[in-house]
Amino acid sequence: MELRRRCESVIKDWCKSAENKALLVKGARQIGKTHLIRRCLHEEERDVFEINLIEFPDAVKVLQNAHTVDELIMGFSTLKPHNFQKGNTVIFIDEVQRYKEMVTKIKFLVDDGSFRYVLSGSLLGVELTNLSSAPVGYMTILDMYPLDFMEFLQIAKVGEDIIENLRESFLNRTPVMDVVNQKMLDLFNRYLVVGGMPEAVSRFADTSNVNDVMQIHKDINRLYKLDFTQYESEDKRLILTQIYDLIPSELLKQNRRFQITDLKKGLHFERVESSFLWLENAGVSLSAYNSTEPRIPLKLNEKHSLFKLYFSDVGMLTSEYGMSAKQMLLTKDARLNAGGIFENAVAQELTAKGFKLYYYNSNRLGELDFVIEYQNKALPIEVKSGKDYTIHSAMNNCLKNDEYKMDEGIVFANCNISQKGKITYLPIYMVMFLEKDTEQIVLEKIEFQGKTNHRFYENRARFIVTNHSRA
Repeated sequence: MELRRRCESVIKDWCKSAENKALLVKGARQIGKTHLIRRCLHEEERDVFEINLIEFPDAVKVLQNAHTVDELIMGFSTLKPHNFQKGNTVIFIDEVQRYKEMVTKIKFLVDDGSFRYVLSGSLLGVELTNLSSAPVGYMTILDMYPLDFMEFLQIAKVGEDIIENLRESFLNRTPVMDVVNQKMLDLFNRYLVVGGMPEAVSRFADTSNVNDVMQIHKDINRLYKLDFTQYESEDKRLILTQIYDLIPSELLKQNRRFQITDLKKGLHFERVESSFLWLENAGVSLSAYNSTEPRIPLKLNEKHSLFKLYFSDVGMLTSEYGMSAKQMLLTKDARLNAGGIFENAVAQELTAKGFKLYYYNSNRLGELDFVIEYQNKALPIEVKSGKDYTIHSAMNNCLKNDEYKMDEGIVFANCNISQKGKITYLPIYMVMFLEKDTEQIVLEKIEFQGKTNHRFYENRARFIVTNHSRA
């Protein structure tokens, strides 16, 4: 099945833009970056020269030694013949993490103006350490993630009218028709099983075989661990593997917080801090940091040594728990400890929307699963997988505290929409409508190839796109 990604509009808009900035698409392995770039450039009818720095290691030498654009083109032509057309050809450099100096090299390439450049790769947050500052004025950065729940709905052929009605219910806080709500809850549980890795979603859409999905997740895990080996020293890769393998069991704990001593008794955070940052910057894990006060700006109250760690894809998490866990999710077996799974899905969705994740814990007030900055206020979020979703003493305590200035608290659960005082209960799938900048929502329709009259809504506020403007 051909999956459409909502961020493809960002790439197509870049193609049409009069600005001559380069485009950098970054994200974890196997989330579909290369395929999406190829398809968008093809659909925009651009002449493309593509080169992969892993498949063509000599291309790194070309980039290192080229002092002019003509020298660059000459060097690339010796590796892959192409009729380069100034003013028309887009040069697509994939696996760019193999050449760390690329973000500084891009300045003179963009200034020359002869060609446009798309860069892509994984581990960019790790390998390109000067990424945030070097390309100022010369690069637009697009962060990609696994498919979110709304993108996943393609395989269920959920119509645009249903999506829009659900959005209206979310905005107006009005209950959803029971049959529709139950169907969406079932689909969300299916998303927990399959996740958002494009290959896994496509295979499931074609075969409905969960064994195939689990095998794909296992193969991706091997690739991640191969990266640990390729890019880090032996000592560090052992710690990286140990941390990564511990995430599923840490999420089974009641408070989900990652315990450093589970790595080694007596170990201090400072000794392994760089490894946790490595996993986060590589895009294979997501972090929610402790905020000592649930008030904005949350960053000022961040305690970096206390955090919860999640997989970047919830389907890969449930594959680590095995087939029995997936069966229990699909049958909604109450014996399954699904709290960490639900939290992982919410963390994944919020991160893809651009929210910085925090949690709050107080001996006096209790613990909030998440606190985010939403509409210029702190928004407490609780995630419940069981039937006792109306029990949330920490949220009650925080909402009563006038110092925190919280207008609303949200509980995501297996429920319909309802409100009680300041607390809004929302079905878990409605996390897809929680947007970082609601005033920037733009609804567009995408028609899926091969699916007659099948469309779904796009929300551009979902994408994290960084535009660095020239001073």
